[in-house]
Amino acid sequence: MIGLAGLALATAAFVGSHFLLSHPLRLKLIGALGETRFTLFYSIIAFATLLWVFFAYRALDDELPIWIAPNWWWPIASALMLAASILLIGAFAKNPAFPHPGAAQRKRPATGVFAVTRHPMNWAFALWALVHLSLWGEPRNIVVDCGILVLALLGSVGQDRKKRRAMGQAWLQWEARTSFLPFGALLAGRARWRDAAPGWIATLGGLVFWLAIVTFHAPTVSPIVWVWRSYL
Repeated sequence: MIGLAGLALATAAFVGSHFLLSHPLRLKLIGALGETRFTLFYSIIAFATLLWVFFAYRALDDELPIWIAPNWWWPIASALMLAASILLIGAFAKNPAFPHPGAAQRKRPATGVFAVTRHPMNWAFALWALVHLSLWGEPRNIVVDCGILVLALLGSVGQDRKKRRAMGQAWLQWEARTSFLPFGALLAGRARWRDAAPGWIATLGGLVFWLAIVTFHAPTVSPIVWVWRSYL
């Protein structure tokens, strides 16, 4: 299948396989394959469907976008992508949603990006999708961005449900100290603003990641390219 319908099918396969393997089929497949083989199987499916999306996207020609963001919005969008990069890198440090030993026993307060939202990684992807949607309303971009947005937001809801079953009271206590929506716990007083500083690893790592991405993907808004063209 080719064309926009093929891209939509590939995107649906990528998103749908994540939902199926993360929730209704997860325990059955772990019981049949074991944890290690299931993780390998999950990774293969995710990589294969992502490749399908990539090649289906590349097979389409550029079309006239339905909308293009005004020039003043691009620096704001770039700043939002920096925030998304910091959330993404910060999500790898002491994330209780990751399957590591002792996670259910940890009762630490929410700090760093987890004081902002208990789903920093998924919100990083959601921000990525929203920013790209806002900038360039080309049909193929709309399909992929909407797929990523659905996966990020509904995946967070599904993760909460799964962790409540797996970790019980420990996850409920974590939910009580955090928020699904960014800044929700901070505004409600359940997390402290002084604890919301992302830390140097998330900040520096996010900055480096953001600089690399914008320099390669959107050089017109890259500080590296701007300095190079202006002074070198």
